[in-house]
Amino acid sequence: MDILRFITAGSVDDGKSTLIGRLLYDSKNILVDQLEALEKQTRNATAGTIDLALLTDGLRAEREQGITIDVAYRYFSTPRRKFIIADAPGHVQYTRNMITGASNASLIIVLVDARHGVVEQTRRHSIIASLLRIPHVVVAINKMDLVDYSQDVYNNIVIEYAKVATQLGLPEVTYIPISALEGDNIVDRSTRMDWYEDRPLLQFLEEVEVSSDENYTDPRFQVQFVIRPQTEELHDYRGYAGKVMAGVYKKGDTVVVLPAGIETKISALELGGKEVDEVFAPQSAVIRLEDDIDVSRGDLIVHASNQPQSGNELEVLLCWLDDKPLATGNKYYLQHNSRLVRAIVRNVAYKLDVNSLQQQPVEGTVKLNEVVRATIKTAAPLYYDSFSALRASGSAILVDETSNSTVGAVLIQ
Repeated sequence: MDILRFITAGSVDDGKSTLIGRLLYDSKNILVDQLEALEKQTRNATAGTIDLALLTDGLRAEREQGITIDVAYRYFSTPRRKFIIADAPGHVQYTRNMITGASNASLIIVLVDARHGVVEQTRRHSIIASLLRIPHVVVAINKMDLVDYSQDVYNNIVIEYAKVATQLGLPEVTYIPISALEGDNIVDRSTRMDWYEDRPLLQFLEEVEVSSDENYTDPRFQVQFVIRPQTEELHDYRGYAGKVMAGVYKKGDTVVVLPAGIETKISALELGGKEVDEVFAPQSAVIRLEDDIDVSRGDLIVHASNQPQSGNELEVLLCWLDDKPLATGNKYYLQHNSRLVRAIVRNVAYKLDVNSLQQQPVEGTVKLNEVVRATIKTAAPLYYDSFSALRASGSAILVDETSNSTVGAVLIQ
């Protein structure tokens, strides 16, 4: 059973947290004690209804303001699929949180309030979805109960958003009219919108094809852990554990270990403690090599005929996540999957307006939530792919040397 990671995004009070609460509630994924706690906390208990948004709005500040600030994660499953949901904040000042939640999502649900249509935050989140190359976009037109389930309202929003999708080049967009509060078209088809003949939201999430989103043509495997049991029966055992970021590896394949550049062959592959003939993305596996080579955490094992780019000067899109502004020349750590290198931000070419995608000059320092085109120089060569070609190998983070806090999200161009 595969896992679908998806994120909900939209403007403030579009009903993102209520939608997730409704999905959990109607799909019977709320425990009895959670439900009892929810009934005690809810504002609407006197009216006999439950405030489902409280299932994800965990911080005290969120509950007091009735908004989402941090990215809230929830896990649930149905007989057909497992899900990990990220509920992203809608406020402009929490754009960094939204980027964090969307960075490894396969699908984004963009909520649109049926009363207001496509607003600035809708465009902002759609632009971020296009920058992060999220393969599947669902536009959930919410609060249809407040517009009398009008098909005309729905059609007008579809036309309006289609213009945004065309401008951004969003590959696959699906439109679903819903009412998260009333449960229309969430788990079951709504009887109040007979004019909508497609699938309800949960059925769509269960059936959307995500295996085709994987890259099976460019094998990339980064070592996370070197296994040396040091026991009598496994005296000469040496395995390299990690996640297959892309591609397919087979026993006997000729591979190159980077950065050493040494060529060897795969002697064995293990999956879940058992030997197999091949492994593929996104499986976690152990690779064993024919030759005794010095391989460390962060090294790449790739096919000899298909190697990534290399260099110590990277052109990147950088989303700044820290309250302390970025100044060129500052030193950081660059965390590229399991490889950590020292780096400096050499220069900033321009700022990208996330509301219009227009390039703007940078005045002074780069501030929180700003997205810029920059050049990063690393102390040691890095092996990478562009983010547009391979998300897993084309993304990284900047880490502050003194506080060890994450200060920037990096998309390698």
